[in-house]
Amino acid sequence: MAPSRCPRAVGRRRTQASREDDYGDTRCEKCGSGEFGSELLLCDACDRGFHLFCLTPILPSVPIAQWFCPSCSSNHHNRPTISRFPLVQTKIIDFFRITQRSSSNANANANDSSNNNNNKKRRRRSSSSSIGLAKKRKRRLLAYSPSEDPATRLKQMASLATALTATGAAFSNELTYIPGMAPKSANRPSFEKGGMQLLSTQDIQALNLCKDMMTRGECPPLMVVFDPLEGFTVEADKFIKDMTIITEYVGDVDYLESRENDDGDSIMTLISAAESSKSLVICPDKRSNIARFINGINNHTPQGKKKQNVKCVRFNVDGEARVLLVANRDISKGERLYYDYNAYENQYPTHHFL
Repeated sequence: MAPSRCPRAVGRRRTQASREDDYGDTRCEKCGSGEFGSELLLCDACDRGFHLFCLTPILPSVPIAQWFCPSCSSNHHNRPTISRFPLVQTKIIDFFRITQRSSSNANANANDSSNNNNNKKRRRRSSSSSIGLAKKRKRRLLAYSPSEDPATRLKQMASLATALTATGAAFSNELTYIPGMAPKSANRPSFEKGGMQLLSTQDIQALNLCKDMMTRGECPPLMVVFDPLEGFTVEADKFIKDMTIITEYVGDVDYLESRENDDGDSIMTLISAAESSKSLVICPDKRSNIARFINGINNHTPQGKKKQNVKCVRFNVDGEARVLLVANRDISKGERLYYDYNAYENQYPTHHFL
């Protein structure tokens, strides 16, 4: 099932450009049209409007940070900058709630746990495809291999902390159930229309290993960077093998019918139920992890599809629906991560993406 994605929630008036009572008379400086208000971007300096798809190059989405039109951006003092995250190591540990120091042989442990059949079983506790990856490939999922250097991991965590802080979100690596939203009892994979794939015991072990490593500060080998066109985006900071678990998509769980007109950032389908009132989504605007900053492809072009290196898949994990982002091919160091927002439904308008 394809992810249900909504326009990015950004500061100031750009999110209100389509409302007639605020900026109903705003028109695009390029084409002269006031239509497609949800894609009409206002300059933070001059308040003139520009459609995302009228800019050169086209913007894939509304930028999270301030945005300046071509005329205003020529002024060096107006250009948005992202400063280095000012937290020292002890604060980073607090930010991610790291419970113990990293082991020097963490990488070896990760590889052993994900590849050794004799390991003891552990006790365990718009949308992605609910059928897809593991069933098709018949291969086991691999736990990610963290960077060996603790200083490198610190930089990786600092980059994520920067992006989360800039977007007003707290770090979370679990699905969260908030009073007034959907309760945990509503997350029942049996509600999924057509059924949901059951994650195997071995793959659950790999997922739990990823969770355990993150609590020790052994984060995925990913770096969040700021791009003037794509906003915050994610790059591989070391080689990532095909079928590796990148991260889990997390955030607050809510009913889809409560979020139909929500302008939250990167809403993801969790359960697409036969009864629409039971459909659930993940809302990462308040609590999230690095999954929120992985961008989508333009799935209407061959060039866009070639960029995809991550697959978004939903699984039944011990009676709870979960969404995993998994490498669908080998990913080189420095390569940006992209997945298809739409899977096979094409609900989200990715034709304006780069």
